[in-house]
Amino acid sequence: MSLKDYEILSKLGEGAYSIVFKVRRLSDNKIYALKKVRLCRLKEKEKRNALNEVRILASIHHKNVISYKEAFYDDDSQSLCLVMEYADGGDLFQKVQFYQKKGTYMSEKFIWGLVIQIARGTKALHELNIVHRDLKSANVFLTTDGKIKIGDMNVSKVAKGCLEHTQTGTPYYASPEVWKDLPYDIRSDLWSFGCVLYEAICLKPPFRGEDMQSLFKKVTKGEYTPIPRTFSQDLQQIVSHLLQINPSNRLTCSQILQLPCVINHINDIICEETENLLLKTINFPTKINKVIENLPRPNFEETIPNNNKSLVLPQMGTKNIIIRDISAPPLKTHQERENSEKSLYYLKKYREMILKQNYGALQLPKVKYPIQNVASGKCINGKVQKEFTIAQRIKSEKISRKPSTNRSIAVGHKPPDN
Repeated sequence: MSLKDYEILSKLGEGAYSIVFKVRRLSDNKIYALKKVRLCRLKEKEKRNALNEVRILASIHHKNVISYKEAFYDDDSQSLCLVMEYADGGDLFQKVQFYQKKGTYMSEKFIWGLVIQIARGTKALHELNIVHRDLKSANVFLTTDGKIKIGDMNVSKVAKGCLEHTQTGTPYYASPEVWKDLPYDIRSDLWSFGCVLYEAICLKPPFRGEDMQSLFKKVTKGEYTPIPRTFSQDLQQIVSHLLQINPSNRLTCSQILQLPCVINHINDIICEETENLLLKTINFPTKINKVIENLPRPNFEETIPNNNKSLVLPQMGTKNIIIRDISAPPLKTHQERENSEKSLYYLKKYREMILKQNYGALQLPKVKYPIQNVASGKCINGKVQKEFTIAQRIKSEKISRKPSTNRSIAVGHKPPDN
């Protein structure tokens, strides 16, 4: 796997250490997002962040989180390349800007979809104790079929039973505890969630200031203008319960999804709950070109499993036939965590494919039975066995009968003289 396997279509964005491209994978002709990080220019901490994003994306399998496809190291450009799901509807920040120019608010139906799907995606992260740390409208991605996905895990971190201290994220969405340089945890994301929701409703962030000092005062005091009255009181309540100065007073994602007003809108938005498992930390190797050995497996739909196991079919009278490199069902990064229905479905397809491609290996060989004599006179269980002979069938001669006598005379022989 390398950059030669992809056709670069356009540039989607550029950061301080990376560039994101819209690409087409040549093998399946599908569109993906490819993030290219120049590792040779990064410090050790930045390199760990790049590998940490790969680890977190590969750990989460949820419809409301941008999915991991594959990661590889490109020798020519000395870059770590991360291939991800492509959101064909842009991001929420672009949508906010569009409605700002249009001069109208977004529909409340879309806002409820935003509440439910961001809550589900954030819940999947928090269940693994992952703090996103940079949840903002530019990192909430949209698809043309109505799905909303959280992405950009570059500064996300796994909280190992303690609070974080590092100041990170975008100032407009940062929580009061981050501004005050106090310890924080996953509840910091809930504040950012409230800021994103407010911005989608009002088309502007809840906290703004002429400079960093004035912004700091507004955030730490929790002062913001209420949302327009054209929106329901239920939305106002959710926003106010997320933008709480005290982190312990904020609604968790699970609590949001259990609110009656939210449940009334959930029926319109179907999402499959999946079980996620956090991958081990990806250590950065001494030799940079060996980074590929530590990367997770590809997660494309048509990926062939590379588990070094071959299917062996026994055959009578011959050696075992070993079938290698045959098509297989889609392989997730952790296939043991797939639900039973998908596993059974793929297993059925897998078996049908084997039968179709290797039917000849399953046919029994033809056996020719030679002339045999069954041993006689042997005593088995106190009984003497009779003798049987299996011989080739011989064509019999024609026999004629003389009416005057009752003897059979063979044709071609004279009767004896009296």
